[in-house]
Amino acid sequence: MSATSLLLQLIVILTTARVCGWVLRHVGQPGVVGEMAAGLMLGPVVFGALFPSLHAQLFSKASLQGLSSLSTLGLVLFMFVVGLELRASKGVREQLRSAGYVGVLSVIVPLALGIAISPALYPTLAPAGVGFWPFALFMAAALSITAFPVMARILKDRGMTRTPFGQLSLGAAAVVDVFAWILLAFVVALVGAGEGYQGLLKTTVGMAVVLCVLFFGLKPAFAWLLRTKAPEGEPSTTVMASLMIGLLVTALATELLHLHAVFGAFLFGACLPRDDRLLKSLSERIEPISIVVLMPLFFALAGLGTTSNAFSGAGFGAMMLILGVAAFGKIAGGAVGARMAGYGWRDSLATGSLMNARGLMELIVMKIGLDAGLIGPELFTMLLVMALATTAMTGPLINLFIGRRAPAVADAAHAKP
Repeated sequence: MSATSLLLQLIVILTTARVCGWVLRHVGQPGVVGEMAAGLMLGPVVFGALFPSLHAQLFSKASLQGLSSLSTLGLVLFMFVVGLELRASKGVREQLRSAGYVGVLSVIVPLALGIAISPALYPTLAPAGVGFWPFALFMAAALSITAFPVMARILKDRGMTRTPFGQLSLGAAAVVDVFAWILLAFVVALVGAGEGYQGLLKTTVGMAVVLCVLFFGLKPAFAWLLRTKAPEGEPSTTVMASLMIGLLVTALATELLHLHAVFGAFLFGACLPRDDRLLKSLSERIEPISIVVLMPLFFALAGLGTTSNAFSGAGFGAMMLILGVAAFGKIAGGAVGARMAGYGWRDSLATGSLMNARGLMELIVMKIGLDAGLIGPELFTMLLVMALATTAMTGPLINLFIGRRAPAVADAAHAKP
């Protein structure tokens, strides 16, 4: 692949992502929805259908390796920051019991529904050689995920981050991510190891070793390094290089264990000290390149992995089934959980609507499933449309249930010990 082709691809992808993001932000959608839509537009469903020869020339399969490598790097950097941001703030700790209700039900309901619809999807949408239960468990994980970064952005834009409602939703999303990512890691390890349960055991032992090295070796080592060499939270170039090397080594370790590199990136970020100054410094250095430049490449590759077959008669019906189950499971599970925690129905339904936002995290799950051979292009396309639709409906649903006000906690919630 020539540098000219790569640069041209970058120009087209970044321009389309910026334009779509700008357009959808002006109709009240998060920028990530526009970038996801841009990926779908650049794929065979839109661009390829309108200009097939130009699309085939610009995005030929032989020319995608460079984009794939850059997008993987973008994912690793992004998940590193997500892991770095993982913390239990005072507000979240106070809401732990309520967040547990919302988070657990936001996983259990869509998880059960994902398994329930799998018998209808498996015969036509599962790739050859994939067993029913790995497929069903992947569907359960895919429908259970919540996009923590998108949710945080929506709450921030509405000034709700520090409200009880905002803290409840963020805490619940953290609970959801723990459950869903553990389930996803289990499924990928089971399939990716290629040796059945023996391979799963090897991967599990290897992952236990990685966790021990991270939290009992690297964590205190980096805590000392940052405390002595970056006491003000501003890492030098040497410290920054050390962090990047540690990040890439951990990502490589999980990749070698037949898990995706994003797991290692997330864990490395999670093992670093909880320092707001360090988080701010690293975010300012990493997010501009990862989110603005590299992540649109990931969306574009996701779009290139789609197929118009998903929109045919039978495929369209399966897509609507997945979308309906995904939205109902999250909204109903989150709403019932919030209601159990003492919130009113309008606030509870708004909480369920927030849990329904999937965004980028769903695309990462889909990409992992596609790379592991758990799903094919048709189901990948259906899940992409589902992720786009559920993320896009979040803002309007919140406006429907509570408007732009910060929800108040029900009196019953105040009465809880």
